Amino acid sequence: MSVYFISDIHLKPERPDLSRAFSYFLSHIAQGADALYLLGDIFDAWIGDDAPVPGIEPLVSQLKQLSDSGCKIYFQHGNRDFLVGKVFTNSIGAELLPEQIVHSLPIGNALILHGDQLCTDDQEYMQFRAMVRNPAWQHEILSKPIAERIALAKQLRATSKERTAEKDEYITDVNADEVNKQLNEAHVKLMIHGHTHRPAIHKLTIEGNEATRIVLGDWEALGWYLKVDPDKYDLISFKIADVI
Repeated sequence: MSVYFISDIHLKPERPDLSRAFSYFLSHIAQGADALYLLGDIFDAWIGDDAPVPGIEPLVSQLKQLSDSGCKIYFQHGNRDFLVGKVFTNSIGAELLPEQIVHSLPIGNALILHGDQLCTDDQEYMQFRAMVRNPAWQHEILSKPIAERIALAKQLRATSKERTAEKDEYITDVNADEVNKQLNEAHVKLMIHGHTHRPAIHKLTIEGNEATRIVLGDWEALGWYLKVDPDKYDLISFKIADVI
């Protein structure tokens, strides 16, 4: 019983190598999996299910085939693809998850989330997050013409890149107190998330109890995934340039 987790692929037309790497992952690694969790920022930008990222049709087909084979697929919003809706998730046979949820895994219960909600030191970002996650704001954006949404997405990406470059590294990472709070409120000892682009397995001690926080990696030079089996888990990477 193997369960896989990935996040932060940032698929976009300008990076066909990422699409090839994801296709390789689906066909050579995830085949036979019991479940696959897509924990957000799978796409570099998503402006609505009526305007999918150009060129992703083969990946949609692969994901649907994986789902039809018996693999349960879950999709969770990230800070880049928060406008993914049920039209898209239905097309790949996936279940759309809330922004954080506790699921039972082969190694026990885990709190699963994209991870951006843990970055509470970045107050500017948290205000932005509250705005774009507001259903009324999303409804207004989705009602705009596609050309306007494309322009807005480009503007938001450029602003985000500029603002992030200006901030100290600790501000854009998770807040330790928020991590502890979320684990305590969820009553679990395992957290899995992406977002920060800092892949690692952190061992924690919270009120005398051991806990683990697993951070998924972003797909840039390396592709990252977490494999969870009944008796172990591994955070694994492969070279994207090696995938032809």
